[in-house]
Amino acid sequence: MNDRAGRRRARRIAIGTTVVLALAGMNGPWLYRFGSEKYHQYKINKPEYKAENGRWEIVEFPEKYRQNTIHAALLRTGKVLLVAGSGNDQDNFDAKQYDTRIWDPVKKTIKKVPTPTDLFCTGHTQLANGNLLIAGGTKRYEKLKGDVTKAGGLMVVHNENPDKPITLPAGTKFVGKENGKTFVSKDPVLVPRAEKNFDKETGEFLGNTPGYGRTYVEAQKEGAKHQTGTQDNYTVQGLSGEDAQNTYGIAEKLALDKKDFQGIDDAFEFDPVAEKYIKVDPMKEARWYPTLTTLSDGKILSVSGLDDIGQLVPGKNEIYDPETKKWTYTDKIRQFPTYPALFLMQNDKIFYSGANAGYGPDDVGRDPGIWDVETNKFTKVPGMSDANMLETANTVLLPPAQDEKYMVIGGGGVGESPLASEKTRIIDLKADSPRFEDGPSMDKGTRYPQASILPNDNVLISGGSEDYRGRGDSNILEARIYDMAENGLKRVADPLVGRNYHAGSILLPDGRLMFFGSDPLYGDKANTKPGEFEQRIEIYTPPYLYGKNAQPDLAGGPQTIEHGESGTFTSKDAASIKKVRLIRPSASTHVTDVDQRSVALDFETDGDKLTVTMPESRNLVQAGWYMLFATTADGTPSKAQWVQVP
Repeated sequence: MNDRAGRRRARRIAIGTTVVLALAGMNGPWLYRFGSEKYHQYKINKPEYKAENGRWEIVEFPEKYRQNTIHAALLRTGKVLLVAGSGNDQDNFDAKQYDTRIWDPVKKTIKKVPTPTDLFCTGHTQLANGNLLIAGGTKRYEKLKGDVTKAGGLMVVHNENPDKPITLPAGTKFVGKENGKTFVSKDPVLVPRAEKNFDKETGEFLGNTPGYGRTYVEAQKEGAKHQTGTQDNYTVQGLSGEDAQNTYGIAEKLALDKKDFQGIDDAFEFDPVAEKYIKVDPMKEARWYPTLTTLSDGKILSVSGLDDIGQLVPGKNEIYDPETKKWTYTDKIRQFPTYPALFLMQNDKIFYSGANAGYGPDDVGRDPGIWDVETNKFTKVPGMSDANMLETANTVLLPPAQDEKYMVIGGGGVGESPLASEKTRIIDLKADSPRFEDGPSMDKGTRYPQASILPNDNVLISGGSEDYRGRGDSNILEARIYDMAENGLKRVADPLVGRNYHAGSILLPDGRLMFFGSDPLYGDKANTKPGEFEQRIEIYTPPYLYGKNAQPDLAGGPQTIEHGESGTFTSKDAASIKKVRLIRPSASTHVTDVDQRSVALDFETDGDKLTVTMPESRNLVQAGWYMLFATTADGTPSKAQWVQVP
């Protein structure tokens, strides 16, 4: 090489070095991030990391199958029902575009299902025959104060005629006797006839108690001048004779205030085999945000919700009979906030954890306690920490269900409060004097935490946000496993997707977990960019599926096992089985999943035979379909076998 060629080569090297250094100076952070992300992916995919922390992966459906999933339930077919209704989208609601999907996590298929009405913010629970009962939903979207153009509110219609009821059609006009203003009903209303009252001893007629019905009315014209400030009596236009004399309306203030969501009374059973909705008799009350809880006799208790006027149902609870497909009121009235966390206890009473998901006065029905539905007696339980932060908290019946211990996780202040609790609180309802005690704390105050029971008796707690609906970019990309034996939280792999309002989780039959939804109010830290609904599904594979040992074998058992009876399964790994758990499939929405429970089964092994015995209590094991898991000493579960308990 001559000197000139050497100088040219040296110059090229120098220029190249200068360019690299310049790029490094300009893009150092990018290069660092690129390297860090590459290393992070390398680390989280190492076998030893997954065996310790598990692994997350995203399932993104083809665009035409994506939806704003609000509700999810595991069906006895192993498929997952994903319900959006209008998906918290006013445009979908106005266009009557209501969505339901069925996803098969094994075959990885998804299909659309015709949706009969807006099942956005409905209630649901598993029935004994394997159908899913779905009741309530949306009649009208809320209107914020600035969007309300016509004054409106509740009109109570009275009927003083003891001989007949009267029906007023939608569009009926009510004219104030004092204010002279006209309001128009939005829906038909049936007003029962008046009740005659007599003295029980003398038989003397004491007068009539008017029948009454309720309807939502709006001013005939737009503008603030058509508001009313006080109560007034209203004549009903279009009536004549006795009807005009006996029928009238009474309304309090009718104003341009915010109008809350309104509920519907529609009810359906979803058939997982036919994969379609079957309409049943409507509820007695319209409900938006109700809780449905299965009772020991297989009937379903429906509680709370906003009614067809947009007001909290005033404690008028009702029961669905799957045999007759009919609803009846409970004898007594008790009021709760919407989506109250209500669980059947082994003594046939209902435990209310105090957790809820939204609407209702901050001083009514918020105290945790034990409710005897038959007598309506309610006994408060003490010790709840952060008792003013139970809205958007999650409640789990800790495994095994026989122990009757509950954990209340996180939560926040009422409404749009920025308050959030990092607490977990645990109560033992079998104690002589049950009271809440603090369990291990999370790192951050957490609203909307998702929580799922695992077949090894632990609980996965994931996601949520530090503020209302993820405000201020406050999603928590963290997950922890609550270890029952150690009463401790162990940090595991971080989820890939933030989850807050309208999110939830489901245990799948293969031992993995599915996460859905999230509906942030804003999309940035400054709260200036509108949020976008999270349509991606996420799967978490727990550490027990990455261990050294494969999932134990389990097959060949009966599809039906009666209470108190036994059933025998085949397993070449029978000798290594240390626990058998019967887990009820989830029906999850709004951090509320009262179906979720894991029951310990007595069992015996003999060679490759595993014989399990079903508990006798119908309060512990409600009739229905369950996943049966067999778990080894290291906590590795089998794939579930589906078993019906009639």
